[in-house]
Amino acid sequence: MDLGNKPEVRNNSNSVSTWAQSKLGEVAYYINDKVNVKEISFQGYVSTENMLINKEGVVKALKMPETGKITKYSRGDILLSNIGPYLKKIWLAKHGGGCSNDVLVIRARKGIDSNFLYYCLTQDKFFDYIVAGSNYTTIPRGNKKAILEFSIPTPNFQMQIEIGKILATFDSKIENNRRINTILEQIAQTLFKRWFIDFEFPDENGQPYKSSGGEIVDSELGEIPKNWGISIFSQAIEVNPERKISKGKIAKKISMSDLDPWQSWIKKWNYESYTSGSKFKNGDTLFARITPSLEHGKTAMVHILDEDEIGYGSTEFIVFGRKEIKSDVYIFNLCRSDYIRTAAIGSMTGTSGRQRVPNYLFDQLLIVVPPEELINLFDRIVLQLFRRVFVNASEVHYLIQIKDSLLPKLISGKIRIPVRDANE
Repeated sequence: MDLGNKPEVRNNSNSVSTWAQSKLGEVAYYINDKVNVKEISFQGYVSTENMLINKEGVVKALKMPETGKITKYSRGDILLSNIGPYLKKIWLAKHGGGCSNDVLVIRARKGIDSNFLYYCLTQDKFFDYIVAGSNYTTIPRGNKKAILEFSIPTPNFQMQIEIGKILATFDSKIENNRRINTILEQIAQTLFKRWFIDFEFPDENGQPYKSSGGEIVDSELGEIPKNWGISIFSQAIEVNPERKISKGKIAKKISMSDLDPWQSWIKKWNYESYTSGSKFKNGDTLFARITPSLEHGKTAMVHILDEDEIGYGSTEFIVFGRKEIKSDVYIFNLCRSDYIRTAAIGSMTGTSGRQRVPNYLFDQLLIVVPPEELINLFDRIVLQLFRRVFVNASEVHYLIQIKDSLLPKLISGKIRIPVRDANE
């Protein structure tokens, strides 16, 4: 097959013109080069744990091996998780590094555009194919030989490039929104820490309280500013507040997989008939109670519902809502603080790998409660940041929907892009 010529087309059973097909092994191959793990940074290390599900890339690793050799990858390689329950994780490498043995490294052959190949492999049918042919039952692994038999559309190289560019434009906008949201969240968390942990909130003269000589007093939790209080968490913040959904009602459902690590916003959801699960409304904080989701920072603020709408989700969420403290953004940032997270992780009970935070922790946990006027000031400032976050998140949600709708039609040839032939 000459990949540089005009694309061959053939008709499927519905008489729709599609591209010629090749086996994955004809257009790509596995990389098995090794590198010493000591030469790889945390930023460059990729494992099944720090790859995101639903084909959404990677986050910085929390841990990596101390010694030994791992598989080397380069920019433009496609990294594919190859062990259950982590099938359906894939990343087009933006830089070089090393990856664990449970990650396959696939490199496009000459005449095949890496972007185009990557998008071919992000289709659900590819992951369904891997699962169907996986080895073993306890811990399924994709059959490396069988994976190379997967059928890939092969238009000419210029067409591949153009299709890859269009789909990458969506991903670029999505990634840009995510970066902006990350910055906005970091600003909010930095302000929260400065005001409510370091006690450098503005005094009556607009100066940092503690460093300007503000009075500090002793308390059960150590030194705190004068006129601040101490309360049990569940007295100040509602734990699993009462929200009502009728059995059988179709409602928005948020699963644990719909939350990304260290991200305040909810990227997607489904409509399902309510049977059971945690219930929440806009402004509530969802706090992952189970390992490793809690350790990975899965905590989010609900923002996807209409006014007075109630949604539901995984039973592995603890829901926090307003009570004595009436600022949603304050509650969220408090629950993302090291103090709450450390207490929650330290309280987990259950068997290894399935440990959970008990609800009674929050009937015992003491927290510092600042004056209401200071919380309100924080709310007015930070709420503006989160409104921008949620607008960006809404854009991401719809961009993903559009891209997912276009992708199979573009790479199959059912939607054709006018491309000038390189031989003309």
